[in-house]
Amino acid sequence: MKITSIQMAIGLMMGLLFTGPVWAADQPSSQAPYAHGDESSLPNGVIGVSLQVGAERIGDPAVLYVGMVHPEGPAQQAGLSHGDEIITVDGVAVAGKSYEQVVKMIRGQAGTVVKLGVKGEGGLRDLSITRVASDKLPKGPMGSHGGASK
Repeated sequence: MKITSIQMAIGLMMGLLFTGPVWAADQPSSQAPYAHGDESSLPNGVIGVSLQVGAERIGDPAVLYVGMVHPEGPAQQAGLSHGDEIITVDGVAVAGKSYEQVVKMIRGQAGTVVKLGVKGEGGLRDLSITRVASDKLPKGPMGSHGGASK
């Protein structure tokens, strides 16, 4: 599924209006320009993605899209792609859940598996992704999510 610039803009506005600042689901608050709650209460096991809230039109139900995928993270290795829509986490539908609730569902203890149901260009598919410790994702010259590294 390709996300158009209109969908991206609407999604960003909806994310800021309805769920607070939207940033990387996996990125520690010390690296995120917009933190999403108390990071200390979240497990450090991540899959290497950032999520974005989006909708086709204002007033449509919001959906969670994969905004960026860490090029060397477990999500990329499992086949998760930019623009994929997150449908379920461990068999639980994400429809009606807040951004923060879904982040908490995706994160977990390093070494454990999270199962994502996603919809993308190839249709619906299920992915099993083993979480890694957030400090284990390589920080290349462009940083973990495409931004300048610190």
